[in-house]
Amino acid sequence: MQVDPRGPRFGASVTTVVLVVVLVTGSWALLAAQAVVFAIGAFLGLRYAPYGLVFKALIRPRLAPPRDTEDEAPPRFAQGVGFVFALAGTVGYGTGITWLGIGATALALAAAFLNAAFGFCLGCEIYPLFRRITAKIRSDREVPA
Repeated sequence: MQVDPRGPRFGASVTTVVLVVVLVTGSWALLAAQAVVFAIGAFLGLRYAPYGLVFKALIRPRLAPPRDTEDEAPPRFAQGVGFVFALAGTVGYGTGITWLGIGATALALAAAFLNAAFGFCLGCEIYPLFRRITAKIRSDREVPA
């Protein structure tokens, strides 16, 4: 599936604001909600991601058609990476391991900010490397006939 690249960038902008609020307040519940947002995008697809739905309903109709589209897989992978960091941060805040909550949230914030401000999707850049590594692991497991 192809996506309008402005949608994930909008989602990164909202995520940036949410994660700043989490760092200021230390709210594990808000970070858990962001983890759910990431999980929906990663596991169900970007068409179901809450921020993507807001973009599609309220923002996209006011914009010109995109000049180009991109494959959904890299931003979806990035959502999965965000989910892992948000989950780790939620566990950290929720169990009183504040340094874990702050660290994981800060790393997720850095990645979201890069996408929101500069259009640089860190998870999307890591995706091809991840694919090469998993392909190599799969090929090493195959037994020659």
